[in-house]
Amino acid sequence: QGQLVESGGGLVQAGGSLRLSCAASGRSISTYAMGWFRQAPGKEREFVATISRDPGHTYYADSVEGRFTISRDNAKNLVYLQMNSLKPEDTAVYYCAASAKYSVLLDSYNFWGQGARVTVSS
Repeated sequence: QGQLVESGGGLVQAGGSLRLSCAASGRSISTYAMGWFRQAPGKEREFVATISRDPGHTYYADSVEGRFTISRDNAKNLVYLQMNSLKPEDTAVYYCAASAKYSVLLDSYNFWGQGARVTVSS
């Protein structure tokens, strides 16, 4: 039984940067498209970014396009989300997830991490 574990969350001032990591154990991520989602207090979980298995096509939500970058290192079984120019509205719990297909749909993702909290102060 594999798992995904996020790390790198924390408190940052608006305009700052954070890098989230997602470590996979018990399964290889090389056969999965990987995605990041987020859930703000009182809101539904929403799509942030996704990256295909190979050669690494990416797609972003409009709200983060140009500020966030998703990447992956299949050899290390890691996925990253580099977040720059952070805004208070980026405050949320960020989840890493794995899907058999390249998708922006939450229901397409079969395996989820427990989440990493990101708080952006104004």
